[in-house]
Amino acid sequence: MIINRRKFLTLSGLAGTSVMLPWSGIYAGRAETGVSEASGGVKISYRKIKLRLGHTWTISRGSTDYKEDVIVYYEKDGIRGIGEASHMTGAGQSAERTIEELEKIIPVYIDADPFSFSELPEKVNEIIAGLSPAKAAIDIALFDWLGKKLNIPVHKFFGLDPGKYVDTSFSIGFDKPEILKQKVREADPYSILKVKLTNINDREIIETIREVSDKPIRVDINEGWTNKEEAIKMIEWLAAKGVELVEQPLPVGMIEETRWLKERSPVPVIADEAVNTSKDILPLAEAYDGINIKLMKSGGIMEAYRMAVIARAFDLDIMIGCMIASSVAITAAVQLQPLARWLDLDGSLLISNDPFNGAQFHDGHWIMPSDPGIGVTEI
Repeated sequence: MIINRRKFLTLSGLAGTSVMLPWSGIYAGRAETGVSEASGGVKISYRKIKLRLGHTWTISRGSTDYKEDVIVYYEKDGIRGIGEASHMTGAGQSAERTIEELEKIIPVYIDADPFSFSELPEKVNEIIAGLSPAKAAIDIALFDWLGKKLNIPVHKFFGLDPGKYVDTSFSIGFDKPEILKQKVREADPYSILKVKLTNINDREIIETIREVSDKPIRVDINEGWTNKEEAIKMIEWLAAKGVELVEQPLPVGMIEETRWLKERSPVPVIADEAVNTSKDILPLAEAYDGINIKLMKSGGIMEAYRMAVIARAFDLDIMIGCMIASSVAITAAVQLQPLARWLDLDGSLLISNDPFNGAQFHDGHWIMPSDPGIGVTEI
């Protein structure tokens, strides 16, 4: 059965007012929509959307019932590419911050040759050095445009096999035992469960899930553990319960402790918060078994591909993950799935009002879109 839970989205406050500055179309103030247009025919616009979650989402840093994302459009020659910025609220990111950053980096793209795509991220990094979903949104929109312009899907652009499927996990957030069981039952179409642990009642969470499911489990600690000796005991217990990997068990700064943990762990230890771009891989290569590549952290498709190539050079396995997002960001990431050993692309499956149609989920995995670009249409 193909899973498609996408419904029409009621947009949140799109009628914000703003004042347009000369030539660039960058907006003063912080409107929820914006348009920039250049004499060369490139038009870049954005709008904020509100995505409602099917269940309250809880990890070690807090809870939420919705996410606000920003959709970006790159238009030229009558072709429109679509991108998305989704956010790690625990890292201080937000739709408002993304809009501020978009206004700073749109000029880099507005007058550039779109086929100089490999150089544009470096120019953007000179303006915004750190994590920025705004970078990812424009990069995704540009790659969608490039694919449509060349009439090929993005995965073909990188020479990837669309027939190579990787089963994705489905995330279960922290909750009361009866709600946890309900979430697990609702996850019946998915062959792998991903469980967010918080260093609070972790064993009870796994035991509760095991009462209703014997599916493989992956756990994400989100830096929630701080003692390596307690962590290895917990990992050994988890492995005995059918847990097949542990993601970011210790805080980012505990590199030596994580290396110690990796040497003793019966299951792979995967870096998430510890790795954002390709420049982060060398310092942590000996402390982890693999890395989680996320478009929102890497800055988009171009850098995510670079990360995969470098990770392989260091004999690191690859997970491709996501934030809670619409089908735009998820389908963009699906284009790279042949590079991965593990897939954690369920962000659009966790929301109830997806305003886009994209990659279709079938029999535990995503079907690679064959349409040009990233393969997304608006509902």
